Amino acid sequence: MRRIIIIILLVVTIKAMPQVNIWEGMAHHKSVMMTPYLANNDGENVAVIVCPGGSYFWHDMETEGHEVGRWLQKNGISAFVLYYRTAYVPAFIIHYRMVFRGNRYPDPQDDLRQAIRYVKAHADTYHIDTCKVGAMGFSAGGHLVMSAAELFDKDDSPAFVAPIYPVVTMTAPCVHKRSRRGLLGDSRTRNNELRELLSLEKRVPEDCPPVFLVNCKDDPIVDYRNSVLLDSALTVKKIPHRYIQFETGGHGFGASMKKGSDESRQWMALFLEWIKMI
Repeated sequence: MRRIIIIILLVVTIKAMPQVNIWEGMAHHKSVMMTPYLANNDGENVAVIVCPGGSYFWHDMETEGHEVGRWLQKNGISAFVLYYRTAYVPAFIIHYRMVFRGNRYPDPQDDLRQAIRYVKAHADTYHIDTCKVGAMGFSAGGHLVMSAAELFDKDDSPAFVAPIYPVVTMTAPCVHKRSRRGLLGDSRTRNNELRELLSLEKRVPEDCPPVFLVNCKDDPIVDYRNSVLLDSALTVKKIPHRYIQFETGGHGFGASMKKGSDESRQWMALFLEWIKMI
């Protein structure tokens, strides 16, 4: 009976608040939703905006979204799972963005910037420390959060970022072509200016926030050299960061306790250690 009561209390405690529309009330209203998972700590909490992956075409909202939010919440970190704009499946199947704009860069970046602003603006409600609002992203979502660290103005930049098995480059031989097409749009995939701008190994600023970087050498989706490129760039610029390269685990394991490998699932405990350290 005691065990049942504990389980019930956990289910009640670890839950999401109702979704919020981060663009509500703005002059250019856009319906982009975010789901808060608030920690039950006293005082002002660390916050992490979670950006699921999906090649900038779709989202893995469970493994790389809500499971991540629940895990962070359980460990005393408030999480906000962001359903940012992507090209979506029809654009993947039909190349209509050769003619029509559709969703493309900078739409996902605009959504993440607005999400950071929204969380900071509601810091009192959410019991958040505005100086401790970071971002975590997976695969293409890793590219998104790292682009925020590199390209956003200081006031909008996340305090820290955690790109997990991220897409990084748009130019090198190890580029993930589907993510490049998803982000740039079909009519701009050969735009060299955008390719250079969004190749994140080439854009690390001197004041880049701390980075927690993870990937697996056996990743069959995003070439593991993406993270190697980013690690090298961060090292050259002497940016505080931790790079963990696992031998096994593949891609897309998120915060799942079933996907990936025993080795790769260690990233969660290592992140919690790192966030306390910084």
